[in-house]
Amino acid sequence: MGAWGELGAAAGGSLLLCAALLGAGCALGLSLGRGRGAADRGALAWLCYDALVHFALEGPFVYLSFTGNIAESDGLIASLWKEYGKADARWLNFDPTIVSLEILTVVLDGFLALVLIYAIVKEKYYRHFIQITLCVCELYGGWMTFFPDWLMGSPNLNTSSWLYFWVYLVFFNSVWVLIPGLLLWQSWVELKKMYHKGNSLGKKSQ
Repeated sequence: MGAWGELGAAAGGSLLLCAALLGAGCALGLSLGRGRGAADRGALAWLCYDALVHFALEGPFVYLSFTGNIAESDGLIASLWKEYGKADARWLNFDPTIVSLEILTVVLDGFLALVLIYAIVKEKYYRHFIQITLCVCELYGGWMTFFPDWLMGSPNLNTSSWLYFWVYLVFFNSVWVLIPGLLLWQSWVELKKMYHKGNSLGKKSQ
């Protein structure tokens, strides 16, 4: 069958759902960012997708974890997490570390993403404070998701399949490292510009 034979109905459906959320997030973000620079439009597209993932995918995961577990649940969202659970078994049953992180992600990161969207659209002074806070939270979540398991020799991770390793574990998780890292860099550059601009105005007024 070859490598592509691994893309069965469950995997295909899960990837299509993720693609649909990505398309919806990008469309909404680009609409909100109409007339703004490319960097802000890109940030808004990402943030809308980020918020959708937190609320539409991770929110139900938390709910299903408290009412039972993913492995014994039915429905579209449960099937997506069951598919991801083939790569990381901690998502199938109640893992305290994972569920704790997901509660933080849904409640805090989801809320911060919405606040940041508003701050960018309305050009609020607190935009980069929220942006830095959200990015640090996202990076912390990624670290705490994998590092404890790595310390134990990764007993829950299935890296035997290209799909599970490169798509589910590497690609989907590295996106939440790369983009927050880029947004942190953007905030650094913008705050540096503000600092130098403030210094210049201060010297002129003396």
